[in-house]
Amino acid sequence: MTTRTLHESEGPARGRRVLPGRKARFAAALFHYGDLLALLVPFPLMIFWLGASMFVYAMNRHHPNPKVGHYTQRAAYVFYGVTGFFVAVGMFLPARLDYYLAAWGLMALILVPWTLRELWRIHHDTWEDQVLGEEAD
Repeated sequence: MTTRTLHESEGPARGRRVLPGRKARFAAALFHYGDLLALLVPFPLMIFWLGASMFVYAMNRHHPNPKVGHYTQRAAYVFYGVTGFFVAVGMFLPARLDYYLAAWGLMALILVPWTLRELWRIHHDTWEDQVLGEEAD
């Protein structure tokens, strides 16, 4: 059974399923891209990203390439920690826009540099094609 992320290899290894390194790299960066997009357009994307990020996490945490799971777990750890903190703090903020904008700015000051650093690490990591299935040696 093949999926979009898999392709049949040519030559003597015909029939083996291969996970291209570029697709594994994109899967590792996907959570970070969602974080940045949700921070740039906090309403309504942040609300949707909180739900969609759980799907992305579940999909990529147990990826065949262990580096994808590692980078996804690091992204989720920081994102859920920071957003959880600000949700708890937001319950006690006065109902004024300037307080919420300040909280959003602090969240961006924490998440944006960290996310950009992680994206740099992902794109400078070595991503090799990976043979999958029972035929893999």
